[in-house]
Amino acid sequence: MIRPHDPLAAVAAGLDPGPFALVRRAGADHLDLFTGMVRTAERLADIPLPDGGPGPRTLALVPYRQITERGFACVDDGMPLECLVIGEHRQISLADALAALPDAPVVTTDAGFDSSDAEYAATVGRVLAEEIGRGEGANFVIHRTLRATVQGDARAAALAALRRLLLRERGAYWTFVVHTGTRTLVGASPERHVSVDDGLVMMNPISGTFRHTGAAADREALLRFLHDPKEVEELYMVLDEELKMMATVAEHGGQVVGPYLKEMAHLAHTEYLLAGRGSRDVREVLRETMFAPTVTGSPMENACRVIARHERTGRRYYAGVLALLGRDAAGRQTLDAPILIRTAELSPTGELRVPVGATLVRHSTAAGEVAETHAKAAGVLAALGLGPDAPAARPAQSGPDAPGRALADDPEVRAALAARNAPLARFWLDQRTPGATVLPGLAGRRALIVDGEDTFTGMLAHQLGALGLAVARRGWQQPGPVGEYDLVVMGPGPGDPTDLAEPKMATMRALLAELLAAGRPTLAVCLGHQLLAGLLGLPLHRRDAPYQGVPRDVPVFGATRRVGFYSSFTARAGADRVATPYGPVELSRDPADGAVHALRGPGFAGVQFHPESVLSRDGMVILAELLAHLLDHRALAGHAPADRG
Repeated sequence: MIRPHDPLAAVAAGLDPGPFALVRRAGADHLDLFTGMVRTAERLADIPLPDGGPGPRTLALVPYRQITERGFACVDDGMPLECLVIGEHRQISLADALAALPDAPVVTTDAGFDSSDAEYAATVGRVLAEEIGRGEGANFVIHRTLRATVQGDARAAALAALRRLLLRERGAYWTFVVHTGTRTLVGASPERHVSVDDGLVMMNPISGTFRHTGAAADREALLRFLHDPKEVEELYMVLDEELKMMATVAEHGGQVVGPYLKEMAHLAHTEYLLAGRGSRDVREVLRETMFAPTVTGSPMENACRVIARHERTGRRYYAGVLALLGRDAAGRQTLDAPILIRTAELSPTGELRVPVGATLVRHSTAAGEVAETHAKAAGVLAALGLGPDAPAARPAQSGPDAPGRALADDPEVRAALAARNAPLARFWLDQRTPGATVLPGLAGRRALIVDGEDTFTGMLAHQLGALGLAVARRGWQQPGPVGEYDLVVMGPGPGDPTDLAEPKMATMRALLAELLAAGRPTLAVCLGHQLLAGLLGLPLHRRDAPYQGVPRDVPVFGATRRVGFYSSFTARAGADRVATPYGPVELSRDPADGAVHALRGPGFAGVQFHPESVLSRDGMVILAELLAHLLDHRALAGHAPADRG
């Protein structure tokens, strides 16, 4: 039972409860009650993680502005990184918690979004036209905030909302209240951002939203949703983006498991699970994964610029994380960090904020994304008395580590989910054995990847490493010698490749010219390919419709290959062979419009698609063939990995 001096009893008596957190994690039959002192930290590296016995040590509230640690753009609202240093931890049964939490209505006034539906729709239209249409990225998340005033004690209102969420919401990864003294957060987040346990790093990209009224979902409508190209590709894109992060924090990158159906009270999502082994400090893992593409976009660095341009207000804690840091029985660091979405923030004076966002992709419509923000807010709003209740939650929990529900167990639903993996790259889906794909002749050879501000280069590094190369990465703005490398890869990135006055474009094109003049083996990917094509004299065009997150079967040097595109520009040509200042070049073109999908010449090659993407089923085969061409090593010929797609 809860003892009288606990925070819940203090709130019920109108007393100051001090800092505390009450958390129910997915699948648990209890809630964790944490109490202690609150400290602020400047950086994630400064989050305290005291030594001692096993268990949780610190619960950190990480605001969105912390993205500035990575040098990314942000409307800086000054929200603090608050850390509850846990002094006492107790477990409370779900029944006892429900009995102790206040069962009272939450009364709010003056509720309304900070931007109208029409204003938000206009922003959606601008992002689609000005950002995705001009090659700035594949998807972006733009948020809006519902504001209201809570009558009475805000802490009691938050606890009452928690009770309703525990009873009415389902499928949450964490259901929680966190009170620091300066603010109270209450929510039911569906999404694990990152966790670390026994060296296993896990991420859980969720995307694609099926909206329903809260009653039993329409099975046929759900099946249509599962086959909707927009919803399928939206999940693929965030999967690619989180694989980029896993490429940094896991030694061999992430393995993809799923997809699964996550059912909640007002909507359902599709999700994947990523897993990989790592040895970094958990605070470094947090820093390298700031923040989830499901709440920002891709590529990440430019997504932050787009968010700052179009939102114009700070995000406070929306899109940040709660991070529970601790140690296991062997003293190893542990981490569990849900994303701060489907969460309300209350001030001591009763000011209420409920931020929500929609993922904008090339298929998006303004009306659809407006509706999505309303659906995502519905669960928290109902708990706060601002919307209709959902049916009482069923006892099962969500996700890959819990029992399924009726819809998730339906054979046609399972088949529709499984079919999503058929066109994907087995490199990321299968358990990888180190050394299994190494090509003869590559051992001891070195490659440098020049990053054009898209961490797809991390995934590319893992693939080239799996083929046998020793790989280094360098940002486009970092000068340095290239003569020590057997291969230089000019990587992908956002932007307009025809704008040669832009520093990135000018610098990368100049390096390409230097490499070609010296005859140094060079591979160019996406943006690198576009700059290479321009250097060779091929005209560049902006596509009428962006190729962002598009899988296609295309000709690549005589074979049909399944590859994934993330581009708004392309080179075009009217012949399969052209003469250039750097020698004759062979082109693989689209038969319809002449778009150049791939090119190769003496000592260089370029591909418009991303061989490293999960969308590129044949990516490893293509890379192996290009390495044989570029490095001119007879031992490589005929040793491409088998095409298992």
